[in-house]
Order: sequence, then C-alpha cells, then structure tokens
Amino acid sequence: MPADPAATAGVGPRPELGGIGPPVGVHRPPAGDLGLLLVAIGAVSTSGPLIAAAAAPSLAIAFYRNAMASGVLLPFALGRCRTELAGLSAREWRLALLAGVLLGAHFATWTPALALTSVASATALVATQPVWAALIAHLRGAVIARRAWIGIGVAVVAAALLAGIDLSVSARAVGGDLLALVGGVFAALYVTAGGEVRRSVSTTAYTLICYGTASVLLLAGALVTRASLSGYTARTWILLVALTAGAQLLGHSMINRVLRTTSPTVVSLAILFEVPGAALIAAVFLHQRPPAAAIPAAALLLLGIALVVGRSPAAHPAGALDVD
Repeated sequence: MPADPAATAGVGPRPELGGIGPPVGVHRPPAGDLGLLLVAIGAVSTSGPLIAAAAAPSLAIAFYRNAMASGVLLPFALGRCRTELAGLSAREWRLALLAGVLLGAHFATWTPALALTSVASATALVATQPVWAALIAHLRGAVIARRAWIGIGVAVVAAALLAGIDLSVSARAVGGDLLALVGGVFAALYVTAGGEVRRSVSTTAYTLICYGTASVLLLAGALVTRASLSGYTARTWILLVALTAGAQLLGHSMINRVLRTTSPTVVSLAILFEVPGAALIAAVFLHQRPPAAAIPAAALLLLGIALVVGRSPAAHPAGALDVD
C-alpha cells in the first residue's frame, strides 16, 4: 500500500513507477535550492569558530542566538504573516512547535558537548545527522536506494576525517561524545519535522515559531543549570550578534527555506560541508591548523554526495512554492 504523502515530507514519487508506489527519500534539489544551500553552508560554517571564541556558557549562547533571531523576525512576521499565523491548523502548530523543541534539544546537547569532548570528536559525531535523517525517512516509508546509503556512509566518513576525529576514553569525553551523537539525532528529527511543516507554512511563520520555541526551552535550561546570562564583555556580545546574524538568521533560515522543496536527507548531507567550512574559517581567524587529511577528505565528501544525488530523481514538491 503506498505511503501516506503527508507522512513523507520532502520526498517525491518514484518516476519509474509513474508516480505510483513508495515515495523516494532522496532526490536532486531544484537548481534554485543549490544556491540557497551554498549561502546556508557558508553561514553555518561560522557557528563553531564563533562559539569557540565567545566567553559565555554554552546554553546561554544557544539561547541568545535563538532569542535574538526571534526578536528580529517578529515584526516581519506580524507585518506579513499575521493572517497566516492566525489561521494555522492545530496540526501545523504542533509540528512547528515540535520542530522548535527539537532544535532547542539539538543545541542543548551539541553545544555543551564542545566543552566536554574535543571539537574534532563532537563535530564528527554530530555529522552523523544524514544517517539518522535517512533512517527516519526509511522508517516513514520512503525508499532509500543502496547507492544513496553507500554515498551517505562515504560522506559521513569524510566528515569525520575532515574533523580530525580524536575519540577519548575518559568519562568526561565519553559523555561529550554521547551528547554530540544525540545532537545529531535531534538535528535529523528537526529537519524532518521542518520539512513536514514547510509543505504548507511559509518560511517566516515557521521560522518564528521554531526559533521562539527553541529559545524558551533553552532559557529554561540555562536557568535550571544557573548559566550566567549577563556580565559578558563587549567582544562576546558582538560575537553573539554575529552568530545570530550569520549562522542563525542566514544559515538556519535558508535551510528552513529549502526544506520546502529539498528532502531532509539531502539537506542533512549538504550541512556536512559545514565541517570544511568551519575548518577553513578557524584556520584563517583562529590560526588552527586543519587536519592533514583535509583535501582528500573534502574530495571524498564530494564523492559521497555525488553518489547520493547523482542518479536520484528530480524533486516534485506538491503545492505552490512560497517565496518569503
């Protein structure tokens, strides 16, 4: 029996079956999405270096990037999406709020992991996101071709090599590694939920709800753990503003934009390019040497993604495409 289209966001029908049968979990992104993904990857690549340079607790950093982004989006959403927000169905609200909870959970696990284990290990483990995204799509009835599974595996290994993975065995490091791994799972769930919401909700409305929900969750976490929310230097506040403007508003918002027409698995794979992007930024501005395997691993990453999307069908999103 064919899978319910409402349960398989961002996936299209199988063209070889004339649109009949289980939906395809991986497809080639539309040409316009490729440019938006490049912008998003460049923006989110600044996240790691900025977080590393900011002298503030990890949960506070995560809270402020979401809260400040929500504050910027609020007047635009009220001006352009007031009617849409008022008319959202109960299901759309549930899914948008769920995506916000998952985004907050991603930040609440991934960001603290950087303080418990090495940046290399945390980055490599959170880079398992496309594996989880593909598994989620498969469990929801989508078809993931063997070639795509191989490509996902190659890309994740390449990301681990790019990060210079350095797993430690201390209890503290293992705890950080587990947090990073869970952070990758939450990230996959977040883009999957986002892909479902974006079938019918505009980017601006969805992003406002998502960031607002995440900021409330992260504020609660910061208060419970007694993380300092003030007393930072001017430099740290500037870094927080830069993190909000770049990685959050430009990066995550562009990712939310393309989820309307690109599958969560492909979006998760594209985000892997954050690893070489962050390494390059860290090398230039933080004088951190990239691992020796950087160039061959980057080539391997390209090969993995080519295996995934090279013979995948083109996207066939349902409904009219919104442009906000």
